[in-house]
Amino acid sequence: MTPRPRLVVERWTHPVAGDILDDTDIDVVKLDLGADPATGWAALVSAHGYQVATRTDVAAVPDGAQWLADRALIERCPALLAVCSAGAGYDVIDVDACTEAGIAVCNNSGPGAEAVAEHALGLMLDLAKKITAADRVLRRGELGNRLALQGSELRGKTLGVIGLGAIGSRLVELCAPFGMQVLVFDPYVSDPAGVQPVSLEELLQRSDFVQVTCPLTAETEGLIGRAQFAAMKPTAYFITTARGQVHDEAALYEALTTGVIAGAGLDVFHEEPPRADNPLLALDNVVATPHTAGITVEAAHDIAVATAAQWQDIFAGRRPPRLLNPQVWPRYRERFAEIFGFTPTDDEIPSNTEAFAR
Repeated sequence: MTPRPRLVVERWTHPVAGDILDDTDIDVVKLDLGADPATGWAALVSAHGYQVATRTDVAAVPDGAQWLADRALIERCPALLAVCSAGAGYDVIDVDACTEAGIAVCNNSGPGAEAVAEHALGLMLDLAKKITAADRVLRRGELGNRLALQGSELRGKTLGVIGLGAIGSRLVELCAPFGMQVLVFDPYVSDPAGVQPVSLEELLQRSDFVQVTCPLTAETEGLIGRAQFAAMKPTAYFITTARGQVHDEAALYEALTTGVIAGAGLDVFHEEPPRADNPLLALDNVVATPHTAGITVEAAHDIAVATAAQWQDIFAGRRPPRLLNPQVWPRYRERFAEIFGFTPTDDEIPSNTEAFAR
């Protein structure tokens, strides 16, 4: 007897995803991180799909890391066919371990790009115009010479984007009215339109604003450290909506407190949520948000719709639209056929050109 597809989900970004899947034959099981772990494992060991929990969610519960899609989880779940992240980032998934096990890995890049790109632009404007800095001074009652809060304009400045995926590309579009020169470092994009591809070193040396919009991978972890901050202009700003581990926090703090760079806009940290005593949060030249760049009403809805549609594609035997490990496809098709009795469509699998972009 052909089994009913079982999907374990920690949470949806919006309930519309559940509404969509309610009208299908997919058995959706909620993973309650606060419940007895035995209950969660009982659901996962028989699951065919797993919408993996986020790092922030698992950090809030004891032993939460057990619910990340690492090698240990994969080994305990022999029926798993596909693992998906809730958003563009997929550092919660061990892609290599999944590939070895014949498991497809997907993210949900694209639907939340507008939210994150707008947030990144907002951080640029805040830093350049000293909006938060001025707000802090006013609230402390320390306003002396307001000319000390003199800001700058984006017009004519140079923007450096690290990772030209959906978010980076949309940010470039949003910045177009400011007449900025745009430099891009992305080894997986060979001929980007309307921007100038350069080496990372050149981007850092020339940019007035360095925007990090790449995912956290083995390739990007620690990409920006002391040497990279030292290469930036002393008037430049570092902004990231990517993942905290892409940059070295200690090196960033040093650069900010010694005048190596002018300031930073941070939506991500090594530890999330960041501790109140994180030294970066004590700096007046830092604007920080708690990984909320992608959290908007519209993005939550759109990501949920895209997520549900992707799971429908997966269990209908279609190639998922955001497949991150296309090399798994032959083995995946064999495993899928063994479980469900039919073989997924063998569409042409393009090479993965988004490994460096979100």
